[in-house]
Amino acid sequence: MRYIILLIALLAISCQSAEEQGHAHDAEGGHLNEESEIPAVDYTRWTDNTELFVEFPALVVGKISRFAAHFTILEQHQAVSKGSVTVSLIKNDKGIRHTVDAPSSPGIFTPSLQPKEAGIYQLVFELKTPEYSDKIVLNDIRVFSTAEKAVQALRGAEESGNAISFLKEQAWKMEFQTFPVVEKEVFQSIPSSGIWKVAPSDYQTLVAPANGRVSFGSGVFTEGSPVKTGQILMSVSSSGLTHNNLGAEIQKAKAEYEQAKAEYERKKKLYNSEIVPKAELEQVEQKFLMAKTNYQTLRSGFSTGGKKIIAPMDGYIKSIQAVNGGFAEQGDPLMTVASHKSSLLEVQLSPKYSAALQNIQNLWYQAKDGVWSSLNENGGEIISVSKAVEANKPLISVFAQVNEAVEMPEGSFTEVQLAVGKPEESLVVPNSALLEDYGNYSVIVQLSGESFKRRNVIIGKQNGSEVVILKGLKKGEVVVTKGAYQVKMASMSGQAPAHGHAH
Repeated sequence: MRYIILLIALLAISCQSAEEQGHAHDAEGGHLNEESEIPAVDYTRWTDNTELFVEFPALVVGKISRFAAHFTILEQHQAVSKGSVTVSLIKNDKGIRHTVDAPSSPGIFTPSLQPKEAGIYQLVFELKTPEYSDKIVLNDIRVFSTAEKAVQALRGAEESGNAISFLKEQAWKMEFQTFPVVEKEVFQSIPSSGIWKVAPSDYQTLVAPANGRVSFGSGVFTEGSPVKTGQILMSVSSSGLTHNNLGAEIQKAKAEYEQAKAEYERKKKLYNSEIVPKAELEQVEQKFLMAKTNYQTLRSGFSTGGKKIIAPMDGYIKSIQAVNGGFAEQGDPLMTVASHKSSLLEVQLSPKYSAALQNIQNLWYQAKDGVWSSLNENGGEIISVSKAVEANKPLISVFAQVNEAVEMPEGSFTEVQLAVGKPEESLVVPNSALLEDYGNYSVIVQLSGESFKRRNVIIGKQNGSEVVILKGLKKGEVVVTKGAYQVKMASMSGQAPAHGHAH
C-alpha cells in the first residue's frame, strides 16, 4: 500500500512538471495563455464615406489573429450589411491577405491573418459594397515575435476609465450621427427674423375681362388649392344682361368685321384694276383690321358659358376675391395664382446695422421648421436693402430671393442670420452637437469606435446650422451630432466593458 501511495505522488509531480513546461511565462513568472492572454488592440479611422472600428488580438508571429472590423456608412450612420472585406498585412510590397465575402453580422466582418515574421507593417482594409468601395490604411502596425513581448509592450495601454462605452450595435439601431471638427471661414452674424412672401414675378392676379356673373369651374376652389397651366378656374357671363351684354357685343363686332372685310375685298379688286387710288384702299384696310382685332378680342375665351378664366401657371391659389354667382365689372380682381418657383424673404433690422448691411456676405434661414439653409448655397440673392426709415416703419428691410421650396406658409416668420463683414478662420461644429445645462455647453467626443467622452466647450458665433468652438475641441476630433443625449445617458447608467461583447 505504501508503494502505491508513493507511485501516485511521483506521477502527480511528473504531470505537474510536464504541464508547467507546456505553458509560457510572463515577466513575473506567472502563467501566460498564448491564445487567450494576448492583449487586444483597436483602431478607428474615418474616410469621406466610411468609419472603420477594428478590434483584434495583437499580431504575433505564428498566431492567428481574428479581426472584428466594424464598418459604418457615415451617411445616416448605418451598418454595412452587404459586401466583402479584404485585409492585407504588407511590408516592402509583400505580405499576406484574407478576404471575407459577407459580414458575420450586420456591419461586422471577421477576417483572420497569421503573420510569419516580426516587424512593422501596413494593415490595409479594402471594402467593396454594391454602392461604393473604400480603402483604409493603418500604418506602423507591429507584429511581435512572441506573445510575451506583446504583453510587455502593450501593458497599461487600456483606455481611460472615464470613457463612456457605447457599442456600434447600439448606435446602428438608433438615429445616430457623428461629424468632425473642421476649420472654416466664419462671419459676424446678425440674428433676426424674416417674413415669407411670394416673389412679385411668381404670382398673377386674374381680372374680369368683361361685365358679368362669375361662375367657378368644376371642383372645390379654396386658398392653397393646386392649379395647372390652362386649367379653367371660372367664367364670367353677361348672358341675360340688358346692358354690356358680351354676347350681343360679339355679334355686333362680328357683323362689323364681316362688313369691313367685304368692303376691303371690293376695294382691293378695284385698286388692282386701277379704278381707285391706293390711299382709299389703305383707309378701308385699316378699318377692316381694327374690326377684325375687336372681334377676335371679344371672342377669345368666349363660349356659351361666357369668358373663361384660365390658370396662367402651375402653382396654387393665393387668394380669391370673387364670389361664386356674384357680379363683377370689367377689370375687377377675381383670383390670384402663385407658383412655388421662388419666395421672397423680408428681414427687418434696427437702423444701427445700416453700415454693416452694406457688406452682406450670406443669409441663413429656415425653409422648414428647424432646418437651416444658406442663401448662397441654394442660388438665392439679396435683392435690395431699404435706404430710409419712417415713423410708422422704423426698421430697415432686407429683401432676399430664395430659390428653393419653402414649406412655411406665406406670412409666417422664420429665424434669420445675416452674415456681414470679413470672415475669420474658426473651429466649428453643427449646432446639434451641443448639450446645454443651465447655459453651459458640452459635446460628446468620439475617442474611438465605441469609446466616448463628454467635454465642456465654450461657444462663439453661430453661422446657420454651425457654431464656433472657442475652447474645448481640436481640429479633426469627432463629435456626436445625433444621439448625443443617449450617449450621455449611457454614462449615467454605468460603464459597459469596452471590448467584452461577442462578435
